[in-house]
Amino acid sequence: MASASRDGTPGPRRSGGKPRPKSGGKSAAGKSAAGKSGYPRGGKPRASSRVDKESGKVRLNNAKRAKPQRPREESDRFADDAARADGEFVGTTGTTGDPYDPAGTRLQKVLAAAGVASRRGAEELIAAGRVSVDGVVVTEQGMRVDPRQVIVRVDGMRVLIDEDMTYLALNKPAGYHSTMADDQGRPCVGDLVAERVMAGQRIFHVGRLDAETEGLLLLTNDGELAHRLMHPSFEVPKTYLATVRGEVPRGLSRKVRDGIELEDGTVRVDEFVPLQVWEGSSLVRITLHEGRNRIVRRLMDSLGFPVTRLVRTDVGPVALGDQRPGSIRVLGRDEIGALYQAVGL
Repeated sequence: MASASRDGTPGPRRSGGKPRPKSGGKSAAGKSAAGKSGYPRGGKPRASSRVDKESGKVRLNNAKRAKPQRPREESDRFADDAARADGEFVGTTGTTGDPYDPAGTRLQKVLAAAGVASRRGAEELIAAGRVSVDGVVVTEQGMRVDPRQVIVRVDGMRVLIDEDMTYLALNKPAGYHSTMADDQGRPCVGDLVAERVMAGQRIFHVGRLDAETEGLLLLTNDGELAHRLMHPSFEVPKTYLATVRGEVPRGLSRKVRDGIELEDGTVRVDEFVPLQVWEGSSLVRITLHEGRNRIVRRLMDSLGFPVTRLVRTDVGPVALGDQRPGSIRVLGRDEIGALYQAVGL
């Protein structure tokens, strides 16, 4: 379909498929919106390297199947053919046959809100060609639709927007992978919420913790909140307790706050507090809003204090508290409100 720049400006239609019909004298305003084919125009395509197409081919589809749809009668199809001939076709979804809506919602956001996958996961599903809108496969980012007026399918299964939002806090034990399913059969977050998923809840984890890191992991089906919590521009702080080898001097705090250079760029922490030293080990509290892979472990390795145990205790205003490992609790209304406030919703 179409691609888009980061600000949401739609880009040119994808290659292949039917050629775009001529506008036939539309006004400039009409031309700038979308062609009859439903593909948005203008802008620059998003770089394909930003989305992992191969991951999208194997990503778990959490879409909940809709109720069977009524098959269309022959008389309906004949009526549509006649309407097309008169130039007055209105599709079964109530649109003018063009799924692109410049004022609509990004397709990946629609999928995330439906609990199909995280925003990033939805982009991978699109790139892999597993998503269709009104029967047309979309393979590029930037498509905008009105989810109330189109039919969106993943792997041929229609997805529905879930109006009931779920917000959970999980204390992830060590040894569990941050994924809803693991093709190698390793323990994963999906195992801990299996009963909820089987009962019909569509939830996904917000960000990741590496397998050996314990602690707070949020789960939700609120795609917009999840996206903002994970995006570095919103600078949501995350706090960790790190047990490391060696005696960490208190004077190290200023150096770390000034910034430590790693192979993928400088990392700066919001807080670095040595809490305890005993028998050649130290306990350190670290707060930062970075989301890079294994960032705390790599930071401490670069300082010469390898991590032996790592627990995430806070994500923004939500604290792990005394939750036991493997347990799940529903976030309170105050916590949800504080999360929304933290990301400007």
